[in-house]
Amino acid sequence: MLKEFKPKWIAWEITRRCNLRCVHCRSASELEVKAHPDFSTQEAFRVLEDIASYAKPVVVLSGGEPLLRTDVFDIAEKGTSLGLRMCMATNGTLVDDEVCRRVKESGIKIVSLSLDGSTEAVHDDFRAQPGAFQGTLRAAELFRRHGIEFIINSSFTKRNQEEIPKVYRLAKELGATAWYLFMIVPTGRGEEIMSELISKEDYEEILQWHYQMEKGEKDMLVRPTCAPHYYRVLLQRAKQEGVKFERRSLKFSTGGAKGCIAGQLICLIDVDGNVLPCSYFPRSAGNIRKQSFKEIWEHSELFQELRDFKRYKGRCGSCEYITVCGGCRARAYAVSGDYLQEEPFCSYMPLRMKKRLLAKRH
Repeated sequence: MLKEFKPKWIAWEITRRCNLRCVHCRSASELEVKAHPDFSTQEAFRVLEDIASYAKPVVVLSGGEPLLRTDVFDIAEKGTSLGLRMCMATNGTLVDDEVCRRVKESGIKIVSLSLDGSTEAVHDDFRAQPGAFQGTLRAAELFRRHGIEFIINSSFTKRNQEEIPKVYRLAKELGATAWYLFMIVPTGRGEEIMSELISKEDYEEILQWHYQMEKGEKDMLVRPTCAPHYYRVLLQRAKQEGVKFERRSLKFSTGGAKGCIAGQLICLIDVDGNVLPCSYFPRSAGNIRKQSFKEIWEHSELFQELRDFKRYKGRCGSCEYITVCGGCRARAYAVSGDYLQEEPFCSYMPLRMKKRLLAKRH
């Protein structure tokens, strides 16, 4: 296992069932999903044993809504017993005191909640479910009361991008350990809102805002997610200002100090056993029902290509920030059909390409 490509974080879709029907859902979850039934508890244990025999990454039990599985805490306990750092991603609507008790007993280290608006109207519209906003707020209060650390994940499109500063402030008020700003990748049900993707220009402006906000944020860890060019912004701004920007890290993070780490430090295992580069990249590198996790991670052709930056095309392939940014491979795939193409929502022109353009003019 090459050290620079050691698996640090695995999202695991333990069910595709969900009690919400969010507009951006990458797995297009529904409450009744007959085509993709949940795997058994024993198969879940086997998968955890397979992973733990090779590495000790963070494993996030996700979905769908993982709390719809009656054995979710049995799975978490098994992972904990194997030395894996178990976490859980929930929409929050099913959280109660009993869930909090089981979270602590099972060894789950941290939980993530979804919050996509600062008001009921905005969040419930995004989540396509009345009461979702109150469910998230109630879950945050219960986690605080039970001493459970939680992250707030917030996804944005044109319909709610004006809410970004307000959602940040609300996440802080709720007592979140961290706030992750997700820039939508159009996969799953998200393909239906392709026209709602935030423009390149606004994208850049949001990342500049995040830099200023993060510089002054002392209490809560903050990260833009699925926004690899933020790492370019960090270097540019630090150079302009003549400062070294020290960033705090979360003990259950991916451990990555660069942009896109799909298939490099992270991956997703879906409910069918397919191993995908990340949660938003619907292309399989292999299947854990047919191969070991180690075999897929080390020998998959897809993963090998994603780790070879010399194969990247367009502006990404010419960019001096390729090793710190890399461009979102999932977004390139969703928009162009080619995961090695340039990041479609980046407005930066690499120095090498600028020089070529100047040379042509003269």
